[in-house]
Amino acid sequence: MERGGGGGGDEMMMTSGATGRIVPVFRSVLSRRALLRLAVALHSLFLWLVLLVGGGGGRRRRADAGEAGAEPGGRVGRTSTRRRAAEEEDVRRRRALAEEVAMVEDADGEALRRSATFVVPGARMNALFCRVWAPVAAEMRGILVIIHGLNEHSGRYLHFAEQLTTCGFGVYAMDWIGHGGSDGLHGYVPSLDYVVEDIEVLLDKIMLDNPGVPCFLLGHSTGGAVVLKASLFPRIRAKLEGIILTSPALRVKPAHPIVGAVAPIFSLVAPKLQFKGANKRGIPVSRDPAALLAKYSDPLVYTGPIRVRTGHEILRISSYLLRNLKKVTIPFMVLHGTADRVTDPLASQDLYNEASSMHKDVRLYDGFLHDLLFEPERDEIAADIIGWMERMLALQTI
Repeated sequence: MERGGGGGGDEMMMTSGATGRIVPVFRSVLSRRALLRLAVALHSLFLWLVLLVGGGGGRRRRADAGEAGAEPGGRVGRTSTRRRAAEEEDVRRRRALAEEVAMVEDADGEALRRSATFVVPGARMNALFCRVWAPVAAEMRGILVIIHGLNEHSGRYLHFAEQLTTCGFGVYAMDWIGHGGSDGLHGYVPSLDYVVEDIEVLLDKIMLDNPGVPCFLLGHSTGGAVVLKASLFPRIRAKLEGIILTSPALRVKPAHPIVGAVAPIFSLVAPKLQFKGANKRGIPVSRDPAALLAKYSDPLVYTGPIRVRTGHEILRISSYLLRNLKKVTIPFMVLHGTADRVTDPLASQDLYNEASSMHKDVRLYDGFLHDLLFEPERDEIAADIIGWMERMLALQTI
């Protein structure tokens, strides 16, 4: 375990954050000058199209689309209806699978904790699938809310949840939009700000159900970036005793400089388009073969190519956070493996160095990979997290 070091900061890539698939959208055979000219041309073309759509032609097309949707035989209406029906059916299928995920790992300790699943309306009245674990015998010392990483789901954190309840902590976990048993197209995130807003909704419910119990927020990978951004809002910051970030996606670079230039355009024109060039082999995220097999055979883990809007949202939140590291004032603990090939451990060190928080901690684990809570040393990682929360709670009594 170290407080410095790490690698991967010079790689030019954009990954899914869950499988680490590299997206080689453009090859480096073109010169930087040619690529910049292409970016300017595409941007100009996009602005021209916006102006064109804003005129009478746009109104005509909107009227035609409305008529097509209204007529039983309209092609646009039929396609839209089929897509919506397919998405709704997929949500029902995923929610049924989410309900089937085990909520108990240690049968001998089942009597010591209670567990349940529930659905709560999100900020946009979207259904959010959630889980809760809590100790039965003792009063909860605190609550940890888990925000999973891109493409995974809350049910994967059962082992960690049972460790927390054994130490007197309650646990809530939320599937964010387009993930697990929650509403939305699988693997598609229209805005990571939606996830921030849904976190606030869940926190409000937790505080209503558990008045006076201190709350912590944990985010993994892209979920870590979302949690860090959420903590920058005073109304959310006031609800929390601190945050824990595991392998946060704080510095994410596209596969080529041109991607950053054209991503906003494609994000608006074809947001759900998938990058077909994704590397399906993926990058190892754990040194435990059983953990890797369990992850990539899980039907609730999205393994398709990353969608354009989702990728752009990751680039956008990463850029925002890097510009605002000094504004971080909440107590935090950031944990990262130095051999992580999905997110940059040096960015976690930068967060520790630049944040204005009075209480902050960084743990860099030599040779560990991306999914820290699924590494062979997962119990050691969990103990470090629990120990940090205990220290934060102890400060309240001083």
